[in-house]
Amino acid sequence: MTATLSAPAPVTTTPRQIRWLLRLHRPAVYTWAILVVGVAGALLWLWGPLTNAAATAWHDYDATCARDLPCRYDQDAILRYKDVYQYTTTAILAVPFLTAAWAGAALTGREVEAGTVRLAWTQGVSPVRWLTARLALPALLVTGGTGLLALLHHVAWSAGDGRIDTAKHWYDVPTFYSGGPLIAALALTGLVVGALAGLLTGRSLVALCVSALSVAALWIAVHMSLPHLWPTVTGVTGRGRLPAYSGIKVEEGVVTATGAHVPASTCVSDASSWCRRFNDQRHAAGFYVDYHPSSHYWPLHLVPAGLLLALTAVLTTLAFWLLHRRTTGTPTHPKPARTTGAARG
Repeated sequence: MTATLSAPAPVTTTPRQIRWLLRLHRPAVYTWAILVVGVAGALLWLWGPLTNAAATAWHDYDATCARDLPCRYDQDAILRYKDVYQYTTTAILAVPFLTAAWAGAALTGREVEAGTVRLAWTQGVSPVRWLTARLALPALLVTGGTGLLALLHHVAWSAGDGRIDTAKHWYDVPTFYSGGPLIAALALTGLVVGALAGLLTGRSLVALCVSALSVAALWIAVHMSLPHLWPTVTGVTGRGRLPAYSGIKVEEGVVTATGAHVPASTCVSDASSWCRRFNDQRHAAGFYVDYHPSSHYWPLHLVPAGLLLALTAVLTTLAFWLLHRRTTGTPTHPKPARTTGAARG
């Protein structure tokens, strides 16, 4: 008796998966590389020549125009610095949305919608390995690239701080988010949110919209909770003047005769006669303001970034759990063919 057995299914190794994934998403990889290199080059330009030229122009302006002398300064240098700073900041802030939209539409949603994911599972790739291969390399590229851009943005901003009259303060919202590790954590969370949306919806266009909206909602939640994630500093003054502070204001109000701090949204100074009478009625002895100074810059970045990383871990676990639940009972390897043969007697 002779027997003919079917050949075993080829096992796809990890290097082959990575090469295949790079070929599959080659346009996205090229686009990401162009974005990172282009914005990084613009930030280096901003850090060096543009900052020096703008600082010189402002020095000339303060030395001549402010003293009623013939006004001579390089206005184009100031405007060029402002434009490049605004464009690079906007590009960095858009990364979490772009990452989430791509992950939802192309990384998982398109393959689930087309049904090609099940074909991959029959070619020696388990669902767990399939999702791991799709998340690991993009996570590395997104986190590394966004972290590099945030570092260069912070360095470029620091070079102009105190030298350029129109330079943004550290607590300016776009400047704050685009110059620290928080934006890299948001981009990584956006990647996982997009991948999870693609698995849940199974429609690339729907997953794209859901991912972008989810990142927007997450960013709003982070922004609203961020001032309360680290202890504030309190500035107190008497009735004669306002508390002096510089940073992110969290709360303000009046100080009563007993020393209690009562939050207030109106008449937190004696700027008008009506406010003076009103403060007399509520027995105000002074005013206070709770705020975050510049020394809180890094804690305000690192604490929410750590929370986002924890959320990313939870969402990643949820994605693998969802994939396991949906594929339970689905064979990931083809069954071998039955033994056939002919016997002669």
